[in-house]
Amino acid sequence: MMDFNEYKPYLSPALAKSTDLVAVSAKGCYLTDQTGKVYLDFVQGIAVNALGHCHPRIVKAISDQASKLINGSFNMVNFPSTLELAKRIAELAPGNLGSTFFSNGGAEATDGALKLARAYTKKPAIIAFKGSFHGRTIGATAVTGSNSKYRKYYEPLMGGVYFVPYPSARLCPAGMDEEQRSDYCLQQLQETFDYLVAPECVAAVIIEPVMGEGGYVVPPTRFLKKLREICTRNNILLIFDEIQCGYGRTGKMFASENFGVVPDIMTLGKAIAGGLPMSAVVSTPEIMAEWHAGMHGTTFGGNPVCAAAAVEVLNVFEEEHILENVAVQGEYLYSRLKKLQAQYPVIGDVRGLGLMRAVEFVKPDGSPNGEALSKVRDFCFDHGMLTLSCGVYGNGMRFATPLNVKPEEIDQGMEILGSALASL
Repeated sequence: MMDFNEYKPYLSPALAKSTDLVAVSAKGCYLTDQTGKVYLDFVQGIAVNALGHCHPRIVKAISDQASKLINGSFNMVNFPSTLELAKRIAELAPGNLGSTFFSNGGAEATDGALKLARAYTKKPAIIAFKGSFHGRTIGATAVTGSNSKYRKYYEPLMGGVYFVPYPSARLCPAGMDEEQRSDYCLQQLQETFDYLVAPECVAAVIIEPVMGEGGYVVPPTRFLKKLREICTRNNILLIFDEIQCGYGRTGKMFASENFGVVPDIMTLGKAIAGGLPMSAVVSTPEIMAEWHAGMHGTTFGGNPVCAAAAVEVLNVFEEEHILENVAVQGEYLYSRLKKLQAQYPVIGDVRGLGLMRAVEFVKPDGSPNGEALSKVRDFCFDHGMLTLSCGVYGNGMRFATPLNVKPEEIDQGMEILGSALASL
């Protein structure tokens, strides 16, 4: 049996490990380690396995494509699966978004979107949000504001980036309601224009339409609509980072559809290829036309095996009514979490959309309670459930179940979570 600690010296400590499990197999909602212990996996590769582990149709699509062609580089030749995927995304994407550049991971898509915005507008500045997470490359780190640890020792980062607060309770003055938070954040944006960077110098505003790493926060619809108006009025591109919140996670194909707001550029990743590494920058043909040949590139982006898996993900979404399941099971998960909140005051908030749900652990005075979260996570792990934290204070627990999760799997997870809370 393989001892992870024997191999630890050969791995960079930069990639933090939340467990020392050596996983050998997985199916659906469950992951098995080398000892044979089975875990209910409510992390799913951080929302990557949209249809759970090793969905048979995804496995077959990967196997069939790999037996024919693994790679030839999409900048040299075209692949049927990748061409089909681009067409399918164009058919599904909101508004006039329909031209896609494929890459490999979320941070890479973020960098691409920032480059595209600057190339199109010929303007330098970017506005991002405190609480946001967009990745760990230099460009993506420069627009990430969910925790200072991601930026520590790396400055100077990409220049021309300005931050305003996201309309969440933790980032706005205490006591504000949803509408007041919207007004406050919009005011902060205007003051940024007034004091720091003129709007005619701003290429883009980048935002998660539903915050991911920062705490699974759902912004008010009014806020996103006003942000869209401000960007349009000032000829600023609006970038929606849908890497975690997109692709069905909120119950809509894209999170933007919950708010009736269409961005100019959208980034996709995580769930797009059913577990394989793939991401995308999606924009309008007009904007993409200014990204001339050679201004951006990739060796592995648009890989035919990843694309074959991604096409099959969309087929399963349609044929197995995945979005409907997200809506139903998302509400069921929310109701179970609200019952636990009513029973255990240590849960200060339950929030999210669809199957993008989180709970926030607090002390009696309402301040963040990361210690309670840590104890609950340890209990869940010991009792066969994998969980994931979020938020700058490490006091949020986010749930990233498969989008085809069954109610009995949610019940199993809530029973373990309930026992963990009782153990406090």
